[in-house]
Amino acid sequence: MASSSAIRQVKLDKECELRVEVSESAPLRLQVLNSTAEIFGTEIPPEIWLSFPPRLEFAAICMGPRVIVVGPVDSGKSTLSRMLLSWSAKQGWKPTFVDLDIGQGSITIPGCIAATPIEMPIDPVEGIPLEMPLVHFFGQTSPSVNVELDKVLVKELAQTLERQFPGNAESQDAGMVMNTMGWIEGVGYELILHAIDAFNANVVLVMGQSDLMEAIVACGMGTGSKVYIFLVVTLVLYPKEKLCSMLRDVLKNKPNVDVVKLQKSGGVVSRGAKYRQRARGYRIRLEMRRLVDAGVVSSFQEYFYGLANDLAPYSNISNFSDLVVYSIGGGPQAPRSALPIGAEPAADPLRLVRVNVNRDMLHVVLAVSFAKEPDQIVSSNVAGFIYVTDIDIQREKITYLAPSAGELPGRFLIVGTLTWIET
Repeated sequence: MASSSAIRQVKLDKECELRVEVSESAPLRLQVLNSTAEIFGTEIPPEIWLSFPPRLEFAAICMGPRVIVVGPVDSGKSTLSRMLLSWSAKQGWKPTFVDLDIGQGSITIPGCIAATPIEMPIDPVEGIPLEMPLVHFFGQTSPSVNVELDKVLVKELAQTLERQFPGNAESQDAGMVMNTMGWIEGVGYELILHAIDAFNANVVLVMGQSDLMEAIVACGMGTGSKVYIFLVVTLVLYPKEKLCSMLRDVLKNKPNVDVVKLQKSGGVVSRGAKYRQRARGYRIRLEMRRLVDAGVVSSFQEYFYGLANDLAPYSNISNFSDLVVYSIGGGPQAPRSALPIGAEPAADPLRLVRVNVNRDMLHVVLAVSFAKEPDQIVSSNVAGFIYVTDIDIQREKITYLAPSAGELPGRFLIVGTLTWIET
């Protein structure tokens, strides 16, 4: 703009865009005052003037809130995430649910991170719908086993969603709700910050305990998030002091991020390690029912038995040579002679290691990768999972359960430490 008198301020409502055609003779300057917006799929930095040359045409689109729920175990993160998603869907939005809690898994089996669109309020019995999930296989139930791999998979999932959003205005406008693990100290805290950065989260909900008024005042509500997020905030705002203050301190240079303190739900019941282990086994059995209802069994998007034991997976037999199994991380260490003086050899956290089929794979859950080549395994999402029920070493045959008969959608399988004894 040539002068202050030529400045025009525009307020965009939900699901709206500002279409701009720059004059042939003069450039245009644009600034986002609050909230978030993007041009051609690229987010516009807030409170910074951008100059556009003459004769350029573009559309600035407001993006939905990106809410990440963090806090210790048994603080109500999963419950709040489902509430936010259902309330959003009831108002006609179609948010994306991102599940980063690999220990339990709300979208698919444990040991994975995943994302799926939510188009209707979540059924209290059937749970999260599985029409179009994106799933990356970590293979462990704790990220501490391979922190770098967890970071890479989180980044891959975030980048995939960013590539999809420009072609899906409804999901982009509705935003995301992200559920996280209960590990909030040390490396766990580092992984929370990594997720906030990878997904460009602009609302951080911290589950904990403290004074309601302090949290409302601290909220600020300056990011332009949608109204239903504000309503949720004012209803359940209480803080978890230590984590919240740490996040506020490290995110203070990001003006578009709100850190909101929430109270642990009064109905939350603490769950011990044995309960969580039983729950992981139960998750494996319940997935098949929901996939049948969603009509996606043929794409191998999840699992084995129905909610009421009313479905039966298929038993398949393959030759050892038909399947190529890899593990991620570990592998041979570099010899000390090849390292700088004083350095200790360390395993590569992203190294692909070919694993021969053997008796140790009995009762193991394997992921079926969409990768076309081995070097694509880490960056590729998975089609689903198989469960090994028998290994015949002499005949070199492997028997496994799968949600559907026929060939697997991929030749490359990924093994972790997930085992399951069918009962």
